[in-house]
Amino acid sequence: MTPMRRFILQVIALSIVGVALIWTAGNGVAVQSSNAMANQLYAELNTELSGNLDQLMADTMTIDADENRLKQQTEHQESPETLYKNIKIFNEMAYHIKNRYMEEVDAKKLIRAGIRGMLEDLDPFSVLLEERSYDQLMESTHGKYEGLGMQIDSRGDRIRIVTPIEGSPAYRLGFQAGDVIWKIDTTETLNMTTQDAANLMRGTAGTSVHLKIKREGVPDFLDYDVERAVIELKSVNYYGYFPGTNIGYLRLSRFAEETSHELQAAIDDLKSQKNLEGIVFDLRSNGGGLLHQAVETANLFLDSARTVVFTRGRDIGSERYFSTESSPLFPEGKLVVLVNGGTASASEIVAGAVQDWDRGIIMGQTTYGKGLVQRLFSPGQDQSIALKLTTAKYYIPSGRCIQSPDRDHKRGSEAYRSQTADENVNDSLTELKEKEIFYTDGGRIVYGGGGVVPDVDIESEKWYPIEINLDSKSMFFDFAVKYSVAHPELDESFEVTDKIMTEFKSFLVDKEFDYKTSLEVSLEEMKEIVAEEEKEELFSTSLETLEKLITAEKEADFERSEKYIKRSIKREVLTKLYGQRGLYEGIVLQMDPVVQEALELITNDKDYSSAIAEGIKKAEI
Repeated sequence: MTPMRRFILQVIALSIVGVALIWTAGNGVAVQSSNAMANQLYAELNTELSGNLDQLMADTMTIDADENRLKQQTEHQESPETLYKNIKIFNEMAYHIKNRYMEEVDAKKLIRAGIRGMLEDLDPFSVLLEERSYDQLMESTHGKYEGLGMQIDSRGDRIRIVTPIEGSPAYRLGFQAGDVIWKIDTTETLNMTTQDAANLMRGTAGTSVHLKIKREGVPDFLDYDVERAVIELKSVNYYGYFPGTNIGYLRLSRFAEETSHELQAAIDDLKSQKNLEGIVFDLRSNGGGLLHQAVETANLFLDSARTVVFTRGRDIGSERYFSTESSPLFPEGKLVVLVNGGTASASEIVAGAVQDWDRGIIMGQTTYGKGLVQRLFSPGQDQSIALKLTTAKYYIPSGRCIQSPDRDHKRGSEAYRSQTADENVNDSLTELKEKEIFYTDGGRIVYGGGGVVPDVDIESEKWYPIEINLDSKSMFFDFAVKYSVAHPELDESFEVTDKIMTEFKSFLVDKEFDYKTSLEVSLEEMKEIVAEEEKEELFSTSLETLEKLITAEKEADFERSEKYIKRSIKREVLTKLYGQRGLYEGIVLQMDPVVQEALELITNDKDYSSAIAEGIKKAEI
């Protein structure tokens, strides 16, 4: 037996006595992952584009380093001869690979692979966009596409409708959340990906597609001929008042071409209903979008002639300032902006401008830290490919750069590995260095180093294994579909009772729902080691004890997560019945813990004023 194996078996034996206490103290608590949000953001939108971004240039120096920047520019500037020499080398290598390689090489694939190689050590947002990626980017920024108008997802082995978009062909024909798309024209959806299904259903407005639908509670298939249309994607997902208050809530999901107009219409509507005293502006998980829309959005809250953001590139003359140009629509009322690790780019510009001008309170978690400007370059008439290249960095009014240094390079690149290694070696030294300090217009301390640090910190919501698995395996969604069909009398007053919780437990049994805790995974690894070392008889009693403890604890998990489970069931039922309006009015405004904290802060004059006056006090820590 190796020393390591012997040590592991000794640890197993010694741990049995205390395992119950350790397990009771907490198992596998999960925190919402900012990396997961970052991936979602990347898929949704990774650019800030405006009609006049062509003049923006890249910058990698600190904001006050004019002299150093000139010096570094001179030191690193290559002569045209050096560039042409290396291009010639590249051309020669491409020629030899194309003509001398042992098998036929596709020239188009070869050159595009070379371009990707050139981008490999740059930042994560400088990428080669091919036709599908380019179309998705345009869809995100223009806020429209041609299709049927519904959110879909691959759940189980089929494509299911998550929710139809109000006003779309899918909505008008009565498609419902939970409907299973069995066939698209003549193509079966069995094991089809969400992207493939979307590609089949999208097409030129005015053309039609045939869908065969399977609906819960309906024995036969439903057949629809759906005419495609131009689907407009709204930036403002929801706006309204908190019940019984004069405080409005605005949820913004992205910055597209019509964002500022949508927001202006929403605020005007709120003001027409009653005296609007304050706004909770929700920018959580907003991945950004168009730069000029971020400036116009900030202008809704900030006085005219206020700098919102500026950029800086290689040469001294490349600085460019973007400022508010008109009187604000909501200039003085209370304002709380909600942010988290998924708040990125244009969203960070708005939040940072509000904070730096002391216009409102930023609440939540530190934002993503994406402060890079991209510009699109297309090669001649070829519309199937484009280069999205970072050309500048963003700085908010106090002088802070939004970009986080740890997001300057692509993961896995040589530059990223080198940077990560340096950080690991110097980690203890870095902690001792004083952070770069900036000041808001009113003199509050704020910090550089990437992202926007909120004035009021709120911990990320923690998810237990049972909660993660119930969501990921669509248990809440599937139950809501089944329950709402069996109870057509449901309305907006729906609440999850103990009887419904009992039905949900039975539903989980029927679905054979199960999941693994972190300790259960460790136990399986222990069993493997014991088996390899042929020590089953010695450890059988101890392992059985652990199994019983795990079973008992999993039974208690349901009760511990009861509040989350009830909220999730209600969320899915109201979303199925009333779409986004049901989700926001029944769940977000009443049960979202972060939104509730924001409402409590904004309705308490003393706490709100104190947060504005005191601001961030990290320097004292």
